[in-house]
Amino acid sequence: MQNGLSVPQGAALTLGAMLGTGVISLPALAAGVAGPASLVAWGALVLLSVPLATTFAALGARHPDGGGVATYARLAFGERAATMVGWAFYATIPVGAPAAAGFAGAYVADATGGGAGTALVTTVAIIAVCAAMNWFDLRVSGTAQLVIAGSVALLLAVAVVVALPHAQPGNLTPFAPHGWGAVGSAAALLVWAFAGWEILGSLSAEYRRPARDIPRATAIAVTAVGVLYLGTAFATVAVLGPNPGPAPLSDLLVLGFGEGARPVTTVVAVLLTVGAINVYFAGGSRMGAALARDGALPGWLAATPGRTPRRSLLLITAVALGTTATLAVLRLSTDAILLMATATFSLLYVVGAAAALRLLPRWGASWWCAAVSLVAALGLLVMTGAHMAGPVVAALAGLAWTVWRRRRARVAASVPAPVPTPVPAPAAAPVTTPVTAPVTAPAGDPEPGCLAGSSS
Repeated sequence: MQNGLSVPQGAALTLGAMLGTGVISLPALAAGVAGPASLVAWGALVLLSVPLATTFAALGARHPDGGGVATYARLAFGERAATMVGWAFYATIPVGAPAAAGFAGAYVADATGGGAGTALVTTVAIIAVCAAMNWFDLRVSGTAQLVIAGSVALLLAVAVVVALPHAQPGNLTPFAPHGWGAVGSAAALLVWAFAGWEILGSLSAEYRRPARDIPRATAIAVTAVGVLYLGTAFATVAVLGPNPGPAPLSDLLVLGFGEGARPVTTVVAVLLTVGAINVYFAGGSRMGAALARDGALPGWLAATPGRTPRRSLLLITAVALGTTATLAVLRLSTDAILLMATATFSLLYVVGAAAALRLLPRWGASWWCAAVSLVAALGLLVMTGAHMAGPVVAALAGLAWTVWRRRRARVAASVPAPVPTPVPAPAAAPVTTPVTAPVTAPAGDPEPGCLAGSSS
């Protein structure tokens, strides 16, 4: 399809999904949990990204479809598994969007001194902008994403380069002040920053030549993510010390350019947020349409092939705005949503890797990447602990809906069709026998009705 995504657009969309708002605050949060040893967690997850990205790129190239992970689960394990994982992912996207947008909202509120009201308005505006970007053809969204991803990558690289001359070796000791077990806790927290590879599948059908373009776009994204994440994490620890502030990226820019650079972080935060939510709205709306096409969601969410799934997009947007309003009214923290989303991504990695072991050519390079990804994803899933409750509830709801739909279909099929009432045929016209004159036998002839030659 010549009108589909190009390699640069696809790489930008993938990069936007990966370089979310987590890169702004997670380096400081991870350093607070594990100290300089958090760099081990960052390095491990960057390495894990290689087989994970390879696995999902191989699946997308072989099975391009808007259903993404749900499609792979259906091909490998059947309809029920596809419905469960599809519902878990589809429900997480609009619920997690306010948590992601809230990061940028907090930055804008801090920069302007607007308080909670400003943060709320910013969150709503970001969700609305991302919905508007996805309302049109994905090429429009992809082009905008290319500009966003390029700007963000440049700003992050500049922040790292100008801050590194201020690094102090003493900030790296003691290396593991909270013990090596804290590295696992930091890794579980950082999964949020590495969520994004799973969205490759839902956008796979949009590429011009999926088999060729998806691996290329993925390779570009993997390289950029690894360099930017490791550079930002190292600069945070080595430059800012064991207790970095809540906005390490801002502090790094101030070291290089002075206080006047602090507002730039707000721009980066907004761009990162818009980029990430834009990609998830694009992939999520297509997953919803694919699930509806396959009978795993109500049919009205489906879309004509090649058309923007606007009804699915509207549902995602409505739930995201409803979640934002609920959080604001009840003054709830987004921490629980953040960890629930992390658990969902871990679950998707497990399902996707397990499906790849059945769908990809056995013993090939991609198959081995799937095997490594499955082991690592299972470890991440275990570390999420009780936060798995959210996606599990969504998955069970999907299963219940499927069972109910099938039972209703069976009941409808078992009801005998009404027998049509026979319509009486119109009465036939009476047959009139023509009246003829009586026949008189001549004398000597036998009477009518008697055979000649008979004797009485």
